[in-house]
Amino acid sequence: MPDDAELAHSETRAPELWLVDAASSSLGAELVEQARVHRVVRLDDVPERLEADAAVVVIVGTSEGTSAAEYMRALRDRGPSVEVIAVADEPSVDGAVEWMRAGAFDYVRRDSGRLRDAARGALQRASARGPAPGRAQPHILERIVACSAGMRRLVATVRDLAVSESSVLIEAESGTGKELVARALHDTSTRAGGAFVAVDCGALPDGIVEAELFGHQRGAFTGAERASPGLFRSAHGGTLFLDEIGELPIAAQAKLLRAIQEREVRPLGASRPQPVDVRIVAATHRDLADDVRTGRFRADLFYRLRVVALSIPPLRERPEDIPVLAARFLARAAGNGRVHGFEADVIDALLAHDWPGNVRELENAIEGAAALARGSRIGAADLRLGGGAGARAPAPDDIPLALEAYEAACLGAALRHCGGDVSRTARLLGIGRSTLYRKLARHGLSR
Repeated sequence: MPDDAELAHSETRAPELWLVDAASSSLGAELVEQARVHRVVRLDDVPERLEADAAVVVIVGTSEGTSAAEYMRALRDRGPSVEVIAVADEPSVDGAVEWMRAGAFDYVRRDSGRLRDAARGALQRASARGPAPGRAQPHILERIVACSAGMRRLVATVRDLAVSESSVLIEAESGTGKELVARALHDTSTRAGGAFVAVDCGALPDGIVEAELFGHQRGAFTGAERASPGLFRSAHGGTLFLDEIGELPIAAQAKLLRAIQEREVRPLGASRPQPVDVRIVAATHRDLADDVRTGRFRADLFYRLRVVALSIPPLRERPEDIPVLAARFLARAAGNGRVHGFEADVIDALLAHDWPGNVRELENAIEGAAALARGSRIGAADLRLGGGAGARAPAPDDIPLALEAYEAACLGAALRHCGGDVSRTARLLGIGRSTLYRKLARHGLSR
């Protein structure tokens, strides 16, 4: 009589992999072995009803002339949970936009190493979803565009950390997607069922940092009209993401270290500490090792947080990702259907730009171009990557002879120069983000 493991194995159907005019000789032996592979020439050769209780992935060539929307509709009719990968001899940005807007899992070059990765990911997602009707939300890792070698290494490391409880420090420039990586660490971990609580340490108000982190009792300080559990206890059983940890005041760093080490917090006004169970993921755009040398950041906290270090490459070092990211952002921004794609000169313009604001700048550029484009396709001129004239900073003669007025003018000019990016503006001015937030608020300036 078979044991439970044998029964479970016998009741689990092998995933199905349909290759429609895909010439996918580069899939690799391991994928062919783990899936039931069907090779057909036309979409009409795929059965009208695919198995509802099996994970199904269709890899389809894009040479038949059928539109992505029509193709996806036909495949969804055969199985609403099927995952689709489109392959092309010469992938284009317009092709990526069309297929991703239609709901494809990925759009890749035919017979490329990336096709194997895409097929493996699609099979994993289809298998994890199981036979439930309808389309599940994309797995968090699939939201990370990883065509470049550096990003593929990052995603692989996130997967390796799935069973780890170690603290992680993400070191990256602003706008690279630190919170997305932090969420991926949480969602792939054993704590995925718990809360993910994110806080920008640079935006915590001075004077009540401790209350925000550890909570407080009612009446613990002026204005504390009700008790608050604090961020640590809100994340109990899950992950606490401390973004821009380098902006945390030195006094608060000691208390944070104690909370991490002792796994307990004492809310302001409370007589005894309370246990907390959180995993810490922190992120910074600063060189914390240098801050440790200059005394701006505690060495013991630095080493406690940096048990595992992850580095996200800036966008200028991952040009392979730019076309796919641009396609995703256009698909998201062009919901009204007025803008359908990119002109031929766009990809060269995107690759030539340095992207100091990284992925956030690219997203804003595509969104703005989609909103302002006069035709149905975005051209290089619509991207406005040259900086533009923008609002003019007032000349000295235009400013009242008062220090506050000069400070407001300086802040406004720096903010415009950095495209509204607070982190870059703070670095340019040589001040902390929390200080910059206070000054902006005082002068009535907004991002």
